[in-house]
Amino acid sequence: MRVSTTTVFEQGIFNIQRAQAQLVKQQEQVSTGRRVLSPADDPVAAARALEVAQSRDITAQYQRNGDSANAAIGLEENALTRYTALLQDIRTLAVNAGDGALTPTDLKSIATELRGRYAELLGVANSTDGNGLYLFSGYQGSTQPFTENAPGAVTYNGDQGQRLIQIGATRQVAVSDAGSDVFQRIRTGNTVFETSAGNANTGTGIVSKGIVRDRAAWDAATNPQNFQVRFFVDSTTVPPQTTYDIVDTVNNVSLTTGAAPAAGPYLRTYQSGGTISFARQAPPDTNATAFDYGIEMTVTGQPANGDTYTVAPSANQDIFATVNDLINAVETSGGGATANTALANSLNTALNNIDNAIDGSLTITASVGARSKEIETAQSNADDLKLQYDTTLSGLTNLDYAKAISELTFNQVTLQAAQQSFVRIQNLSLFNFL
Repeated sequence: MRVSTTTVFEQGIFNIQRAQAQLVKQQEQVSTGRRVLSPADDPVAAARALEVAQSRDITAQYQRNGDSANAAIGLEENALTRYTALLQDIRTLAVNAGDGALTPTDLKSIATELRGRYAELLGVANSTDGNGLYLFSGYQGSTQPFTENAPGAVTYNGDQGQRLIQIGATRQVAVSDAGSDVFQRIRTGNTVFETSAGNANTGTGIVSKGIVRDRAAWDAATNPQNFQVRFFVDSTTVPPQTTYDIVDTVNNVSLTTGAAPAAGPYLRTYQSGGTISFARQAPPDTNATAFDYGIEMTVTGQPANGDTYTVAPSANQDIFATVNDLINAVETSGGGATANTALANSLNTALNNIDNAIDGSLTITASVGARSKEIETAQSNADDLKLQYDTTLSGLTNLDYAKAISELTFNQVTLQAAQQSFVRIQNLSLFNFL
């Protein structure tokens, strides 16, 4: 076959250029550390690498979301810690106010301190995250959650939502709590029922918060759940004898007799600190219908004739009303046995409600801690995923340096050989033999 001089030259130049291009590409691979510089180098690996890179970037975004969630949860946790500390301070002041040796002036000083704690509570309830968003307003982060209409009368302006942040493909974490759950939905009494002394009482009887002996009996549909314990003191006997009756105030019937309430003396005899059971006791009860409402309470001290104590289902009361009631009880106590007894009953009520508020705060704090732990776990899992993605990407696109350098050296030798052979071929001419 006849090969022209032009063909020889073109083929030689083409081979040299191809070898140079291959050498340049290998030099670029070695300098970047990447085997796949363009999809054409390995279409399958390039497509797979794109998918893995996208997954890695999404995981990195989840990690950034987790960092934001951690910051928000940390602020809420700090606010809840301050809230719990304030409640404990208020509880200490309430206990101090129960010292019978305090004068009305001393009690007014304690009331002044309590007002300061009340203001601090309102400030904590309206805490922000530093960016203008309120921590306890639900979804409405820009709305101030609590406004005070009057002392102890505080309105919640937020909603019941929890702001969520996506920290994983299938997981969102709450970074806030509704203020109504934290500061308002606080159960009174022993969280099942509450006891209270009558405002007109003149004796020294102090009522306990009571205990639930049988929750099913209390929750029974036949239970009216509203009662009044009435006392009668028979001063014609020596010593005077105190008796009491339990009245169903819904149906206006005496539990001990099964008839309409009547004046004393009553069937049950009172003993200070003795159990007052809301179940039939026959004798002395004459009620022919058996009843058992599953609760008990005690009254300590000496009730006066006509003193009453009520029992009603627990309700929700916000911490602001609780503290304001406490302030009023401490501030208006004027001394004397009757006033001290009224104060003691008010303090017991306040202490029960404050304890319930502390329990609620600790429960929400534990929930916040669990969310923080969940974010920590998600962050750790994301780190593992990113490591896996990086390993996969490395296998798909990274360069095997030993192999690449060997091939680079080989191609250098090949290029040099092509260049030298081209020099020899281009000198082949018949004119050299004439």
